[in-house]
Amino acid sequence: MKSTTFPPSLQKLITEFSRLPGIGLRSAERLALHVVKGDAPAAGEFAAAILAVKEKIRSCEACGHLTEKKLCGICEDPSRDRTKICVVEQATDVLSIERSGSYSGLYHVLGGKLSPLNKIGPEQLRIRELMERLERLGEVILALPADVEGGVTATYLANELKNKKVKVTRIAMGIPAGGGLDFADGITLSHALQGRREMDAVKE
Repeated sequence: MKSTTFPPSLQKLITEFSRLPGIGLRSAERLALHVVKGDAPAAGEFAAAILAVKEKIRSCEACGHLTEKKLCGICEDPSRDRTKICVVEQATDVLSIERSGSYSGLYHVLGGKLSPLNKIGPEQLRIRELMERLERLGEVILALPADVEGGVTATYLANELKNKKVKVTRIAMGIPAGGGLDFADGITLSHALQGRREMDAVKE
């Protein structure tokens, strides 16, 4: 429902804010009015920051995480354990696990999860890129959401990896059913990583 009490330019800003995840109409109005009440330099810096993100942020060529360079800071860090890769759905999951402080290996961002109903198959995800990174790996940790699509994706990957001479584990289900990693606190994620179990491929 659109308000008719604001000037067109302000209404446009409210509409754009309301497109953001978790932002309803009232919150969008408060954000837009905050911009209006602020000074012009602050608004200019805000707009410049948005444009800079769109121009500079890209996916890491190795893992798919967010970066401004070819490789992200995690992939470039020589102190990371390069025998382990933690497979996650999206870049925000990397940030969630890093905040837990319980993992020191590398990551691989799939960019989604299998969902036949939404026409998302293996070709739409970064699965081929994962298979290309298996050399010298000792373990692939599946840290995918505890929902139906996450389970399907984990099972598919376990089957794909079963003959690759790599240990496949999945984090313990301390994550609420149907919940994503970005909603889990650091302690829960730490326990989930420490309690990961080996995942067997589905027998046909």
